[in-house]
Amino acid sequence: MNELTHLGTRIGELLKGRGDTVSVIESSAGGLVSAALLAVPGASAYFRGGVVTYTRESRKAFLEDMGETFSQLAPSSEAFALAFARAGKRKLGTTWGIGETGAAGPTGNRYGYDAGHACIAVSGPVELAATIETRCGNRELNMWTFAAAALELLEKAIAQTPQAQGR
Repeated sequence: MNELTHLGTRIGELLKGRGDTVSVIESSAGGLVSAALLAVPGASAYFRGGVVTYTRESRKAFLEDMGETFSQLAPSSEAFALAFARAGKRKLGTTWGIGETGAAGPTGNRYGYDAGHACIAVSGPVELAATIETRCGNRELNMWTFAAAALELLEKAIAQTPQAQGR
């Protein structure tokens, strides 16, 4: 069992046990966050949906038409990742939203961030955000690292939240 499958299984059990749900809006992780959560049998009990907004065009099509003001936020920032997490949570009515944005590599992104830079956020009963800097141009390794960090951040947020939230 790889690390992402292990994390997805552990988090899936936590979410199911609490009756919580999750949505994911990710970019440079390329769908790996969603895939890890969906690899768990019974994922439909907690996973409500996910979007890979890899380009400006996809972000505009899926998010800005929801009234989000991403143009006012610095791309690939913690505030941007948090806006992703909040948008998914609101749009799909989930307990938790995960947002991820960054530059997988092998080069930096159009916004001036080096390869290996990502910001992740979780929005729910608590909100957390973090910046990841691998300083590595290995695209695949960065994508796996970003996805694992996003799942670990969700697990940390869940641990900080009492089980009964009145959902």
